[in-house]
Amino acid sequence: MIEPVILALDQGTTSSRAMAIGLDGRISALAQEEFAQIFPQSGWVEHDPEAIWRTVRRTAEQCLERLGDRKVAAIGVTNQRETVVVWDRRTGEAIHNAIVWQDRRTGARTAELAAAGHGAMVAEKTGLVLDPYFSASKIAWILDAVPGARKRARRGELAAGTVDCFLVWRLTGGRVHATDATNASRTSLYDIRAGRWDEELCDLFDVPMALLPEVRDSAGEFGETDIFGSLLPIRGVAGDQQAALVGQACFNAGEVKSTYGTGAFLMLNTGHELIRSKARLLGTIAYRVSGQTTYALEGSILSAGSTIQWLRDELKIIRDGAHAGELAASVADAGGVYLVPAFAGLGAPHWDPEARGAILGLQRGTSIAHIARAALEAAAFQTAELLEAMAADGAAPRRLRVDGGMARNDWYLQFLADVLGVEVVRPQNTETTALGAAILAAVGAGEFGSLEEAASIWKLDRKFAPGISGEERETRLAGWKGAVGRVQTR
Repeated sequence: MIEPVILALDQGTTSSRAMAIGLDGRISALAQEEFAQIFPQSGWVEHDPEAIWRTVRRTAEQCLERLGDRKVAAIGVTNQRETVVVWDRRTGEAIHNAIVWQDRRTGARTAELAAAGHGAMVAEKTGLVLDPYFSASKIAWILDAVPGARKRARRGELAAGTVDCFLVWRLTGGRVHATDATNASRTSLYDIRAGRWDEELCDLFDVPMALLPEVRDSAGEFGETDIFGSLLPIRGVAGDQQAALVGQACFNAGEVKSTYGTGAFLMLNTGHELIRSKARLLGTIAYRVSGQTTYALEGSILSAGSTIQWLRDELKIIRDGAHAGELAASVADAGGVYLVPAFAGLGAPHWDPEARGAILGLQRGTSIAHIARAALEAAAFQTAELLEAMAADGAAPRRLRVDGGMARNDWYLQFLADVLGVEVVRPQNTETTALGAAILAAVGAGEFGSLEEAASIWKLDRKFAPGISGEERETRLAGWKGAVGRVQTR
């Protein structure tokens, strides 16, 4: 008998993907489609919600066609976090473009709230810092920018949610308005200890609670969809970084992963303990299963793969990520060049939304290869900053599991191990975001009895050990920190 597969819908910042994944972790079918990024003005980033929906639906249909007659046991959904959509409950149509997690338009508003002394309360309840990165101020901005939206929201005519919530609404024909605890924990409106939307937070950000979805477990019931023909249950939902933590089988406290996609995100499982960071990292929900919440400590890098995309699309000096890797490996070092990719400000541990990017150390002999190498090195240096912050919070992992597009580059992973001074471990399947969504859906559908039962899906590909001295590591990091200091505004 052929085992069933899980259809994982992985809706990312620059593309939507669908994967059919077996209970052994193997990918049986895959489809991917990019969509346009919208930049209305400096620091603003938007997506067309209809483009998101079209690409999700098309890639799912293509994936199912390639799968043939093999049975789909359930659907799992994972998504770009913090990005928000507000839509009409009757028609399902968005009233404004989605405002993306990278968007900084509400920086002045979050700065006002911080100056008024609200940061401690927000951090205590949400684990987050006051920053335009998170969803609450984005929702409020849409309600203020679209004529009549606030009145409609108070009358219950509008719905809001992160991208997972919008997709579940569309998949179920508007029958389910729900998100999971991981996505709720990224909004700045959800009390992660109490496990509920918080009235004080909603009042602070001026977001009517009537807009907000029901919050459910990450593995559980999210309705059914019939848009692909047969009735398929939706049984797992998680934000992309939490899904990657699950896909990396980091189920024990102290285990840590780093995902290199559009941004890069370091996440440490802290078990049932919520760590209050003293180093400006985030306390967040790792996943919630059977009503039991597992927490995580997270550091967010706002630009990683998007830096490489910038080299390709704006500077037009590389063909793709593989070309960037070839160029980087062709030179002995970056020639004194540092690229600080603060296109959308700096994330953890700096949280400086006004910082802007720079290429420093240019000389007459600087080549495209040096710039490409500096772009890749930047993600490693930023990861080192996050590990230093985790150490300051009392967590000093000795190994790091990695995934995402950049994790396929052996040169990059060796440089990462050198800069971090810890072992870097790559799994056979680096598509761990989709894998995590599949695992959660399989647990929600009863195909696995628990997350721990699914841990055998994770399989080792290769380990990278540090190969430079501590002195050389400190020299490299000092150069990076000097470059970051040049672009910081706070």
